[in-house]
Amino acid sequence: MKYRSISTLLLLVFLASCRAPLAMNRVETGKNISLTQDLPEDQNFLQIIAPYKKELESIMNTKISYTDTDLNKQGDNSNLGNLLADFVYEGANEWAAQNKMPEVDGAVINIGGIRTSIGVGDILTKHIYQVMPFENEVVIVKLTGEQMQGLFDYYLSTQKNNPVSHLLIETERGQTLTRMLINGKPADKTKTYHIATSDYLALGGDSMNFFSKGEMTATGIKMRDLFLEKFKANPVIKAPSDLRLIFKNKPNK
Repeated sequence: MKYRSISTLLLLVFLASCRAPLAMNRVETGKNISLTQDLPEDQNFLQIIAPYKKELESIMNTKISYTDTDLNKQGDNSNLGNLLADFVYEGANEWAAQNKMPEVDGAVINIGGIRTSIGVGDILTKHIYQVMPFENEVVIVKLTGEQMQGLFDYYLSTQKNNPVSHLLIETERGQTLTRMLINGKPADKTKTYHIATSDYLALGGDSMNFFSKGEMTATGIKMRDLFLEKFKANPVIKAPSDLRLIFKNKPNK
């Protein structure tokens, strides 16, 4: 994916700043220097990185989509969270079809991995880097119907707004699971399901230990690259508004 060239540019800028050899034969105590705006800039360094900086800024400020509503991460059914969960579902499902794997049944991502919101107006490349600054990858976890219960129990116990796609989880007072739907159908303990998520969550991040009981398949897809492609493929974003996490009479925690 062409967006990986951005990382190369950043590396070149870093290497340009490290041209001097690391002579470490002797260590001497020096005088502390306070870093202030009054310190002169290194003009040679600025000249070296100028072309890389210009190209990087051009890439980062490229318009890739547009939204007529704020895309935020607040609430149990945040529109940005659900949108990104849908993108993960779609990307994983496309990969599964290309690799002759079963269809993906749902997706789970974590709200903490979404670092900021996207305001009304043009969506630029840099906005996606701000939303997803991490190098997480999309994985597909194969879970039995029995193991899927661990996913539903997780939401029951945490009441946390980690976004999902093609799943509906309804609880009552944080004590009872009243609905557990996968692709609109009640979860079936006799079936096998394939859930797309990030490698971070699949390895137990955010206390999602239930994933460790399944069989994980790596796709090699960087989540950020996937988001960039999906936003670019949708010139005008239509934010999802359906309810997926319904925590009725949610207890205060």
